Amino acid sequence: MKIEPFALERWMTTYETRVHYDIAESGIFPLSLQELLAMQPAGEGEQTLQELLDLRLGYNEANGTLALRELLAGTYESCGPENILVTTGAIEANFLLFNVLLSPGDHVVAPFPAYQQLYSVPRAVGCDVDLWRIRPETGFAYDVDDLEHLLRPTTRLIVVNSPHNPTGAVLSAADLERVYRLAESVGATVMSDEAYRWLVIPGGEELPPPVYNLGPLGISVGTLSKPLGLPGLRIGWIAAPADLVARCWATRDYVSLSPGKLNDALARLALEHREGVFRRNAGIMTANLAAANAWIEEHRELVSWTPPRAGLLALLRYNLDIPSYDLANRLAEEYSVMLAPGAAFGVEGHLRIGIGQDPPVFAAGLEATSRCFADLQSSGVGLASP
Repeated sequence: MKIEPFALERWMTTYETRVHYDIAESGIFPLSLQELLAMQPAGEGEQTLQELLDLRLGYNEANGTLALRELLAGTYESCGPENILVTTGAIEANFLLFNVLLSPGDHVVAPFPAYQQLYSVPRAVGCDVDLWRIRPETGFAYDVDDLEHLLRPTTRLIVVNSPHNPTGAVLSAADLERVYRLAESVGATVMSDEAYRWLVIPGGEELPPPVYNLGPLGISVGTLSKPLGLPGLRIGWIAAPADLVARCWATRDYVSLSPGKLNDALARLALEHREGVFRRNAGIMTANLAAANAWIEEHRELVSWTPPRAGLLALLRYNLDIPSYDLANRLAEEYSVMLAPGAAFGVEGHLRIGIGQDPPVFAAGLEATSRCFADLQSSGVGLASP
């Protein structure tokens, strides 16, 4: 399999561990182990820590421990541990599903702009991929009529991502139900990348149910990285019919084999205390959304956006005559700010921003971005043409 370069990840790995102000961060501000242990009931934190210290770091159950799979299954309807495969992040889950479900020549519909994996891997498999465009003209909202026009009698797979990376678009429950019925009408499967599940913005839109809950043609992909602030655990999962889970597990034998044993244990602890994590998330998102709105209003002649309706991400439109890669590189190299270039998503004239960062860091990143914009204008960079 020959896969085209992953534009966003190639760019991000250049800067993400070097900048001081990562305000393109795609997940919620990561938890520390100390914070996670502090969520245990009084007197149990030390015991849990000792259990973790005593854990022998041998191989884990290859499909995830039964305890973890039962916890995950409990977050869906009519789902048992046999319907869950624990993977190395959502990115492995997606990769396995594309390779198990698809064959060369299959027709796939995937969102665009999007996390590139969602359309590049089906292309690498040899599929005919049509892009379901989430357009600025619609305020970066899903238009299910557009999807309907792309479907064929031979469509094999519809890929959805809601809340959406990078625009923050959300499919309503009614729209997701319609997507499922459209798939049903042509015999296709709906694969939903639900990396931003549980990230409800206070006062924002409600999230639709996981597509797994809608019926046997629905496959949900989840992760602890974005909503629980645990990207370092590399824990994701597939929720799907048991036969498909078994096929993905068999393919996974050739890839990463099993999740880490310590990662699995910490994932169980986080899921048991997820409501406490969600309360923490709400405070972070509320503070950063308010800061972003105030900053955008202050610089309204230079920047605008459609705020995320849920999840953490949005595209920030800037009104300067400079390509987004050049602007993003300058921000990172000279101002230690990370805002991802829109061109990495195929959307020039924009930067991806995320509202999951530690609020003081987020505010400082916005301030540094203001300095960059002022310096650019002082150096002769003009406004972009309409």
